[in-house]
Amino acid sequence: MDCGHGKNGLCSESINGGRDVWSSKDSAASSADHLVVMVNGILGSATDWKFAAEQFVRTLPDKVIVHCSERNVSRLTLDGVDVMGERLAEEVVEVIKRKPDVQRISFIAHSLGGLVARYAIGRLYRPPKTEPVEDAHDEDSRGTIYGLEAMNFITVATPHLGSRGNKQVPFLFGVSVFEKAACRVVHWIFRRTGRDLFLTDSEGGKPPLLRRMADDCGDLYFISALRAFKRRVLYSNVGYDHMVGWRTSSIRRTNELPKWEDSLSEKYPHIVYEEYSKEKDSEQHLAVEGEGSDTLEEEMVRGLSRVSWEKVDVSFHSSRQRFSAHSVIQVKDHFMHLEGADVIRHIIDHLLT
Repeated sequence: MDCGHGKNGLCSESINGGRDVWSSKDSAASSADHLVVMVNGILGSATDWKFAAEQFVRTLPDKVIVHCSERNVSRLTLDGVDVMGERLAEEVVEVIKRKPDVQRISFIAHSLGGLVARYAIGRLYRPPKTEPVEDAHDEDSRGTIYGLEAMNFITVATPHLGSRGNKQVPFLFGVSVFEKAACRVVHWIFRRTGRDLFLTDSEGGKPPLLRRMADDCGDLYFISALRAFKRRVLYSNVGYDHMVGWRTSSIRRTNELPKWEDSLSEKYPHIVYEEYSKEKDSEQHLAVEGEGSDTLEEEMVRGLSRVSWEKVDVSFHSSRQRFSAHSVIQVKDHFMHLEGADVIRHIIDHLLT
């Protein structure tokens, strides 16, 4: 275990493969009861969220403790969404037991980390103490995440619909021959995780994992867990993200992608569109053939649309760093990706604490 006080007045503590960040002021630290878990993407590490974690604690010193997960780092992110999700769930339980005063929990995840977090909350979900009542605001009628009140579930450039075909991975240029080839070879590079992302992991007659994660599935309550959160938010790059397409990160069909022009405010120069999407009936008809949506993708859209989402669209089209949009939106590196700081500020300013 190591603990150091930085020049910004923050304390960082590394325990069992994770890193906690909080205010170094004893009085402030003792009153913080909201655990914010930050999850890295593929081949990433806890340091990917270093800038954001410090901004969170500096802005909300008496409210949040940030835990930057490091249970799934580097090549461990190639082990498959389910394996990583189980590891993250175990890590969160350890953190909660270590911090008995914590009462609330939020997740903020980048890229693949959003899928890992969705799996983990499905494992950590605990049913409500009383029978659920539609539109009820009584905490006892809502489920919890391992006994904690679920506040914010936020993903940043996450491929919720997977990466298979139909321009979901922009660097393949929408060329169907490239997309089909990627499905066949991706597991050689990204192993089980690649199979999960490209929906080629069907075994024993089961649907692909990402399709199963659009429903409650056995003892994994994927949708119930999402519904337990007071807010669910999707931050998506509208362009220049060569890893994760706009549609898959914002859980939209092609014909639902909005038009955008410029920033909505001077404070957040890269936020170009915001939308609150209400939950929809799961029995909606499938999109008609020819609209550019395959059946699996449509089933995932319908399943995930059974809960409401806030959708925040981001554009770095005028930025010198636009070709690194996938990292800039997270401020993965403080020096190289600082233009995305307004996105982090937007997340903090709208966080329910």
